[in-house]
Amino acid sequence: MNILLFLIPISLVMIGAAALLFAWAVKHGQFDDLDTPAIDILRDDDVPAPQPPREKAGDDAD
Repeated sequence: MNILLFLIPISLVMIGAAALLFAWAVKHGQFDDLDTPAIDILRDDDVPAPQPPREKAGDDAD
């Protein structure tokens, strides 16, 4: 029964820390846009690298 005197304050501190972290995340805009980051990974924004110029076929015979 004495363990409850130890565990209840620890659980209250953990709940308080979680509430503070949640308030910090909301204040800093972590939940403002939940859809766009999930779609960004599917977009293909990479521009293909330019192709190096081809050598002429007759240059290898030298």
